[in-house]
Amino acid sequence: MHVIDLTKIDGSGDFPCPRCGSVISPEDESEDTYIIQNVKMTRNDQLEELVIQCNKCKTIIHITGFTAL
Repeated sequence: MHVIDLTKIDGSGDFPCPRCGSVISPEDESEDTYIIQNVKMTRNDQLEELVIQCNKCKTIIHITGFTAL
């Protein structure tokens, strides 16, 4: 399992897939690079975690750190 903490990423939020290096961007809404597998919300309906799958290598990535943004 790969976990990406957004609070530790510099710049606009782009990051490389931990396995294949494909650049994953939060601006990409086309699902060409990744697909959303699961969305976890807090009790206050705030985004807590996003689980995505890289389309190139099929790696599952858990993205955290939304509550600090």
